[in-house]
Amino acid sequence: MNILILGGTVFLGRQLVETALQGNHTVTLFNRGRHNADIFPEVERLRGDRRNDLSALRGRKWDAVIDTCGYVPRDVRASAEALKDSVNRYVFISSLSVYSDSEEAAVDESTPVNRITAEQLKEAEEIIPTGPVIAVNYREAYGGLKALCEEEAERVMQGRAINVRAGLIVGPHDYSDRFTYWPTRVARGGEVLAPGEPDRPKQLIDVRDVAEWIMHMLEVGETGTFNVTGPDYRLTMKALLEECRAATASDASFTWVSDDFLIEHDVQPWGEMPLWIPRRYERAGFQATNCDKALRAGLKFRSLAETILDTLRWDSKRPQERERIAGLDAEKERRLLEAWHGAGH
Repeated sequence: MNILILGGTVFLGRQLVETALQGNHTVTLFNRGRHNADIFPEVERLRGDRRNDLSALRGRKWDAVIDTCGYVPRDVRASAEALKDSVNRYVFISSLSVYSDSEEAAVDESTPVNRITAEQLKEAEEIIPTGPVIAVNYREAYGGLKALCEEEAERVMQGRAINVRAGLIVGPHDYSDRFTYWPTRVARGGEVLAPGEPDRPKQLIDVRDVAEWIMHMLEVGETGTFNVTGPDYRLTMKALLEECRAATASDASFTWVSDDFLIEHDVQPWGEMPLWIPRRYERAGFQATNCDKALRAGLKFRSLAETILDTLRWDSKRPQERERIAGLDAEKERRLLEAWHGAGH
């Protein structure tokens, strides 16, 4: 196949390129050239700005386009309109955040999605996202915006779209460091502060599994909307940490610290303490997404141990002086553990 990728140089986009090339597909990248401009020298690059200049896409034909960086509906609408007669299928990378207000105990593709106000939409469309750190008013509307983006892709492409509602994507080249923190911290050994309740469920998926499934979907000609996360069994925070310990042959021990204690000591959920959200703030459907539809369509998972070890190998090659985006500072972790034990726990 001849595949156009909007973006294609950061995390999932980067992996999509690698997976497509491994499958002997031809890849063209369309982006601004601001991130990792030197990777994939063998791939054709078209320069442009999806918000202001799509001229490089004119007069070309591809079998499919994968939109990895559609954040607001007007941008998705513009790219879909520009490509509707040039591609057979439009893959839009969406998010499980479309369900973030759901109170349902289990979420599938029929669960209602978030809606945002006209004012929120106007404010968001005035922002040009330039990377993982974006304005607060955009983050608050993220799920609703992704839902509107899906609708634009469907409306323009008229049954030729694949909306990929991805969960927490992890693995090599994950710039967010949310998952990476745990393999690296556990591998370091010693007493590890573990957040909240050990049996809380966790859902995540290796970036390579997402990319391979998307390529499979294009190869077999599927369309539709799919929840895409994993694993295909119930994973708990305790099991995740124990798998990190087993995979790295670490001597780590885990001290489980309560939600209330972490809140009282100003530990920030998800970023400072990755994969942790206090139960009092967690929606019923969070970490309980049904992916049966994607599984029936061929979604497969590599082992968690493989993801852990490959993430560690990648992280070990990064400059150690480079500040990590997520994760608890070692000195703060030490102070928190001292305070926890000092309180008689």
